[in-house]
Amino acid sequence: MNSESADSPKEVSNTRGELIMEPSPLELPANTVRRIASELRCHPTDERVALRLDEEDKLRHFRECFYIPKMQDLPPIDLSLVNKDEEAIYFLGNSLGLQPKMVKTYLEEELDKWAKMGAYGHDVGKRPWIIGDETILGLMTDIVGANEKEIALMNGLTVNLHLLLLSFFKPTPKRYKILLEAKAFPSDHYAIESQLQLHGLNIEKSMRLIKPREGEETLRLEDILEVIENEGDSIAVILFSGLHFYTGQLFNMPAITKAGQAKGCLVGFDLAHAVGNVELHLHEWGVDFACWCSYKYLNAGAGGLAGAFVHEKHAYTIKPALVGWFGHELSTRFKMDNKLQLIPGVNGFRISNPPILLVCSLHASLEIFRQATMKALRRKSILLTGYLEYMIKHHFSQDKAETKKTVVNIITPSRIEDRGCQLTLTFSIPIKYIFQELEKRGVVCDKRDPNGIRVAPVPLYNSFHDVYKFINLFISALDSAETKIVEFSIAT
Repeated sequence: MNSESADSPKEVSNTRGELIMEPSPLELPANTVRRIASELRCHPTDERVALRLDEEDKLRHFRECFYIPKMQDLPPIDLSLVNKDEEAIYFLGNSLGLQPKMVKTYLEEELDKWAKMGAYGHDVGKRPWIIGDETILGLMTDIVGANEKEIALMNGLTVNLHLLLLSFFKPTPKRYKILLEAKAFPSDHYAIESQLQLHGLNIEKSMRLIKPREGEETLRLEDILEVIENEGDSIAVILFSGLHFYTGQLFNMPAITKAGQAKGCLVGFDLAHAVGNVELHLHEWGVDFACWCSYKYLNAGAGGLAGAFVHEKHAYTIKPALVGWFGHELSTRFKMDNKLQLIPGVNGFRISNPPILLVCSLHASLEIFRQATMKALRRKSILLTGYLEYMIKHHFSQDKAETKKTVVNIITPSRIEDRGCQLTLTFSIPIKYIFQELEKRGVVCDKRDPNGIRVAPVPLYNSFHDVYKFINLFISALDSAETKIVEFSIAT
């Protein structure tokens, strides 16, 4: 297997017979950078390389579909360090995606309809309110790799996770555990704790946490599969994140799904950091259930409408534990006879009418995804993040330690098929000052305890020149941070 090749994943078996996601061979990002530098007769870190990469980027025009924050509008900015009229370096799409320009238009359409015709808006227009969520389902299918009947757009992520676990987690005296990462996102951790408590189970015995090996940041696939093989008979549900929020590790979902189901476990994923970031094939992989938010890579705005997936194989066997009016078949919903005709599958899990204003913002973003396609976005993302990785390693890797006081480590896996667009950086000096200096210079990223700064160049609206500018600002920020640390140590 060429572990560093790049393209959309295909399912193949490795030498151990494990199902893995292996891309088709393409030129490696580092080789692309070096090839272009050779053509231009310049150093690979030269600005001309970034500009050429942008020229060759067939997706570059999608940046125009989004509002890019200006330097002058960012609260922590130091205007003495930047050009206030320039666009910020926004590498925080892993936390909150940027606003599509069509959001305002779609919101105004529904507000105008409400103002002019009141309740008639439930039945007319491009997004009749009574089926507002259903009108955009078709735009989600390719993003998660499922058919419309397997997808519901509703609620928030953790609400959906609770609704799904209430139906999929049915513990027995022999099979009562839930398997998850030890450092899962707190929301998932809390949800699982509360589900176990709801069933009167001992959390320490029933919550099976899997940790990376000593001295390692990420989980090895073989360790995950070993736990499943050895303890699978006592595990009821496996719930992993598709892509880890802190490390940026992309888990091998088809392999985990296959291994779990072979042991009789139900397998689900929290796709908050995977959806809109990497290619997903939930139906093909046979994943039992999944849920996701829409405000990160799906750009639907803070608190955006979340999603849920239930594989069609469960449509008539897994039913919602909590039922509402919108889980009733539309054709007889308004008979009001209180005789439930439950919609099979995930749409039976819907409880309330869709929030049409949230539908609008998600609609605007999903239309862009339909035009760009996940396949093309993933291909660009591999090169974009690979270029960022190349630049960081050139300037800050361990072998530069003699000339640079600060060493920058990338804890996100280096293998393309083990990550999305995010790189998580750790440092040989405290990150507090580094982060402050980045913010002053208009770099929008975030820090996460214990020692990580997450940077995520998003292929829909970030450019290769963004990466080039980021590196220069990063160098400046580190220099200033090092100076402050020295001054602080002298003063104390």
